[in-house]
Amino acid sequence: MPQAFRVFVDLIRGGLIGVAEVIPGVSGGTIALIVGIYRTVIDAIANVVLAVRQLVGLAAGGPAGAMRTLGGLPWRLLIPVAIGMGTMVIVGAAVVEPLLEEYPVQMLALFFGLVLAGIWVPAQMVHRGVGWRPSYVIAAALAAIALFFITGLPPATIDNPSPIVVMLAAAVAICALVLPGVSGSFLLLSIGLYEPTIQAVNDRDLVYLGAFAVGAIVGLGAFVTLLKWLLQHRAGITLAILTGLMFGSLRALWPWQTEERDLLAPDSLFLPALLVAVLGAGFVVVLLVVERRLGISEEQVDEPVRS
Repeated sequence: MPQAFRVFVDLIRGGLIGVAEVIPGVSGGTIALIVGIYRTVIDAIANVVLAVRQLVGLAAGGPAGAMRTLGGLPWRLLIPVAIGMGTMVIVGAAVVEPLLEEYPVQMLALFFGLVLAGIWVPAQMVHRGVGWRPSYVIAAALAAIALFFITGLPPATIDNPSPIVVMLAAAVAICALVLPGVSGSFLLLSIGLYEPTIQAVNDRDLVYLGAFAVGAIVGLGAFVTLLKWLLQHRAGITLAILTGLMFGSLRALWPWQTEERDLLAPDSLFLPALLVAVLGAGFVVVLLVVERRLGISEEQVDEPVRS
């Protein structure tokens, strides 16, 4: 594949992840999995964490080892993905959010169809690896039930949270960046720290933002390292759980629900919403076919899934 075309494809991949980050209930990890770069990104983030540990003396190798670790990262993929993601976060905030306010049912239906079709990706990776064992089915079902319950919790608000609470919340919410299923903003809404965090950004509250940054760095570093190990050594059960999380996350994208997240029956917009959902699912199918033809899907290049 010509390098210029590969860069263009990776820009699109990053752009899709960026759009997901501004949609409540959609995880960037979900889109990364669908576009075929999930495990590559997880490995890259884990190696950055390793390089930082080497640099400060917490891991063997020292500064020289840190430079070698960073030098081994797939920069030709990561740079265009990061550019595409950053660009579309800005564009998405300006375009997608107004559409969500103007056409909430249709927009949620679109992403409902997209995520529903995307469940095929981890499910097929398990199937082509070691197959869907009974324990994998149970793990996926439990993950789906757990996330279905979490995404049904009504939004809360915490006034004047302590730095410890902020750090713990950030450590949990940041994991949504790399874990398919639910977005970080959705988790912050559920635990009552979305509005305080936005307010802290607007007010330049350095104490709050500093506590949030520390929690996010610690949480992401620990979680990504664990997730990389699981994908390398327990890939079958891990991908089964990711499948369940994506399935459970569909509750957050159900187009008809109250502000307290109680589910409602479809209304007069059912047919338009169904059409949009089918379009979203169709987009994923086309994307997967293109990835397969170009040979850039992780499903094609990874070693067989091992338990």
